[in-house]
Amino acid sequence: MPCSELSAEWAAQRIKDLSLRSALTAMFVRPRRTITTLIEEFEYPRLGPGMMWRTLAARIVAAGGEVRLQSPVVAVNRSGRTVTGVTVSSNGTEAIVPADLVVSTMPVPELVRRLDPPVPPAVLAAAGHLRYRDFLVVCLIVRRADVFPDNWIYVHDPEVRVGRIQNFKNWSPDMVPDPSRTSLGLEYFCNEGDRLWRMSDAELVALGTREVARIGLVRGRDAEDGCVARVRHAYPIYDSGYAAHLGVVRRFLEGLEHLRTAGRNGLHRYNNQDHAMLTGTLAARSLAAGEAHDLWSVNTDQEYLEEVRAEAVVRSRDVGARRAS
Repeated sequence: MPCSELSAEWAAQRIKDLSLRSALTAMFVRPRRTITTLIEEFEYPRLGPGMMWRTLAARIVAAGGEVRLQSPVVAVNRSGRTVTGVTVSSNGTEAIVPADLVVSTMPVPELVRRLDPPVPPAVLAAAGHLRYRDFLVVCLIVRRADVFPDNWIYVHDPEVRVGRIQNFKNWSPDMVPDPSRTSLGLEYFCNEGDRLWRMSDAELVALGTREVARIGLVRGRDAEDGCVARVRHAYPIYDSGYAAHLGVVRRFLEGLEHLRTAGRNGLHRYNNQDHAMLTGTLAARSLAAGEAHDLWSVNTDQEYLEEVRAEAVVRSRDVGARRAS
C-alpha cells in the first residue's frame, strides 16, 4: 500500500515524538523526556500475556459467571435502538443469550453485519470500507542458547518477506523451557487469503528457516522445528478515507443503547495493548458502576500510558536524588 494513501494519523499515533534527530540523540545521551517509541523497560507476564486472560476467565467462573469458548456470535440482537443480547453458535446449535449490556471487541465491520435487524444501507456500506491487515507468525525452535539480545528486531532487507522477529526468550526466560534453545517468532504481514496466508505450515516453516539464514541471523541447520499461528484483523488500516467511513459507523453505534465497543478492533483504532485493555475496563465500569465513559476518545491525544508511567518514574527518581543531596 503506497504511503501516499495512508492517513498521517497512523504515524502520529504509533511513533509519537520520534524523529531522526531524537533517535540518534538517544543512542548517545539519555533524553530528559521519555520518547514513547524508545522506551526500554516495562513489565511482562512471566509466561506471556495469556496469563492475564486465563486468570480473568478463572475469576469470572469463580464469581458465578460463564466463559464460552468456540461459540462465535452469529447475531447481535436489538429491538429498535436497544441491544438485547446475542445469538451464539456452539456445536452447530444456535442459542440466544439475553444481555443488559453487550461489550463487543469484534472488528467493527463484523459487528455491523451481525446486527439484527440489519442496519441502514449507508452504515453497512461505510463499514464495508473499513479494512484490516492480517499477519502470521512462524515460530522457530533454534538450537542455540542466545541469538540476539533484543526483544524484537525489525527487518528491512527487501530480499526477504519477514518484517519483524520476536525473541520470546528475552521477553521472559520461562517462555522457553529448554535454556539451550531459543524460540524466534518470525512475523509476516499479509492479507487473509493471499498466497502467503494460504501456504501450508510446513512451507512457511521452511520459508522462515531460509530467511533467517539469508539475513545471517541463524544457520538453517540450527532451526530444528517450528509451527505457525495466523492472526486475522491484526491491524486496522488507516487509509485516506477511513475516518469518514468510521464516523458514519460510529454515529450509528453510539445511538444504540446497551452496547459498548472496545479494543483495537472494536474501535478500529491502532491502540497499544494498554489502551485496548483500558477501554475494556471502562466498558465494565459503565456496566458495574454506571459510570459514563467515551471509549472512542481513549488515546485520541496519541499519548501512551507507558509514557505517563515512565515520566512519573523519572520525576520520582529526580525527587529522590534531590533529597539524597
